[in-house]
Amino acid sequence: MPAFRILIGLAAIMGADGVILAALSAHQADAARLGAASSMLLFHATAVLASVALAERGTLHIRIGIAAAFGFVVASALFAGDLTLRQFAGHSLFPMAAPTGGTLLIVSWLLLVLAAAWPRRG
Repeated sequence: MPAFRILIGLAAIMGADGVILAALSAHQADAARLGAASSMLLFHATAVLASVALAERGTLHIRIGIAAAFGFVVASALFAGDLTLRQFAGHSLFPMAAPTGGTLLIVSWLLLVLAAAWPRRG
């Protein structure tokens, strides 16, 4: 399924960006925002990979599982992007970007619950 390959690629990019931000946070003064952004990307890259694997195995409802995984990608990008922009540019991505990303992460986790509870198709 093409969506699985796209999600795996996006998770890999999230992982790489998470490592980069972790390194930057270790070498810059007052870089707590970068540490938080790094963690968000690394944790949710793993969640994306797990969601894809579980959906592919039929453990999750495929469409809902994919929606949750894409939610993790978009929400992590919003959250981490906002914190990173604040660190380097001194301003936000847009008003309430990080809280919007955080809320979307919560919704994505709840979608994952629904994907696990929903009966398998076929």
